[in-house]
Amino acid sequence: MEMEDALTHRSKADLERLMEESSVALRTVFTTKHRKFDEFFLELLDNSEKSLNHMFVRTYGNLFMQNSEIFEDLFSELRRYYTGGNVNLEEMLGDFWARLLEKMFQLLNSQFSFTDEYLECVSKYTDQLKPFGDTPRKLKVQITRALAAARTFVQGLMVGREVANRVAKVNVSPGCSKALTRMLYCPYCGGFVDLKPCRSYCQNVMKGCLANQADLDPEWNVFIDSMLLVAERLKGPFNIEAVMEPIDLKISEAIMTMQENSIQVSAKVFQGCGHPKPVRSGSGRSTREVFNARFKPYSPEDMTPSESSGLDRLVIDIKEKLKQAKRYFPEVVKDGLTNQLSNPEVEIDITRPDTFIRQQIMALRVMTNKLRSAYNGNDISFQDSSDEVSGSGSGSGYTTEFEFTGTEAPAVGAGRQDQATPLRPASDKATPIRPASDKAPPLIASPITLMMVTLLQFWWR
Repeated sequence: MEMEDALTHRSKADLERLMEESSVALRTVFTTKHRKFDEFFLELLDNSEKSLNHMFVRTYGNLFMQNSEIFEDLFSELRRYYTGGNVNLEEMLGDFWARLLEKMFQLLNSQFSFTDEYLECVSKYTDQLKPFGDTPRKLKVQITRALAAARTFVQGLMVGREVANRVAKVNVSPGCSKALTRMLYCPYCGGFVDLKPCRSYCQNVMKGCLANQADLDPEWNVFIDSMLLVAERLKGPFNIEAVMEPIDLKISEAIMTMQENSIQVSAKVFQGCGHPKPVRSGSGRSTREVFNARFKPYSPEDMTPSESSGLDRLVIDIKEKLKQAKRYFPEVVKDGLTNQLSNPEVEIDITRPDTFIRQQIMALRVMTNKLRSAYNGNDISFQDSSDEVSGSGSGSGYTTEFEFTGTEAPAVGAGRQDQATPLRPASDKATPIRPASDKAPPLIASPITLMMVTLLQFWWR
């Protein structure tokens, strides 16, 4: 009896160790890529702000430095949104342009004195008069789509990492432990130490031991498909690098448009808000002259050239890794808990599914819904906030350090079918990439498939 207990303990320990080891490569991919993408996006936001400050100091001098808090707040909110803050991008960008209009209106009409109430009236004309041309509308669309895709993609990398981490820790049931011991060590009793179990026998034992984990596979593949589609968006129409790098030039062009239209804009504001009182001192004229002298186009040639292919390289690399995270595996008995009734090797209670594995399945479904929303250019938490860019605002408090809570009832995915639906691109969008061919020899499989293949190779070699 002591020998049987020792062999049972050994077989259980071997399974737990191999499960942990077999997922190392997959976990490493998600961990390293999450870190690289997160660092890249944060550095991109920092560099964009530095570039704008450098350009605007040279172009507008003290006028910019005296009003730099408007731009500091803009980048602070963009950064807060990306890191998971509850920021509605559409409202935040609207506030930025309204504040900029107030400041510019005062500077362009420095011969008048304005009360706070009057400036509040001025800001109401931002949408009606379009003093900055079409730039605010275009930037709202571009920034919303690009940041939502970037943030959701990084969250997806974190979810993949956490799910792989968690399913690597197998709960060995008594039936599994008994089957493993019988398969691995029964030949020892007859003196056949080197005798290996046949492949089909080994497969059935593994399918029984990993039945709950196997139920994760369909949801994992849908999740990987969604990640691949959002990656394609990041490389194409939702490229955050292409949006953020020239943002200083776009804002400068909007300021130039405001200056050129200042007479017409001021006239309409005076008509709607009333004529302001003139400044009694004679300092207003000189301030206006300095302001006008400073407002001149900034030549793009003066900008330091930057490397624009950094995101493309990251996306191409992660796409290859994600493609390898799907893999076909031939069946003996079908995968999953409910199919183990026909498993001849492992006794398993199919009426008691592993709640921990079900939590990981739900985490993948929640993340897949967020990826689907980001693929369509939306952020799932603000889908009713705009007719033009549905869902432009914040996340639901998710940070780039995604937290799993076993009792959390997800706001999305409720009432859905058991398996998430793959993303389907709109007809006017870029055609999604196709998953890797089943015939290709992938380096990284889904968590459960990888573990089963590794274990089979270990015991059947």
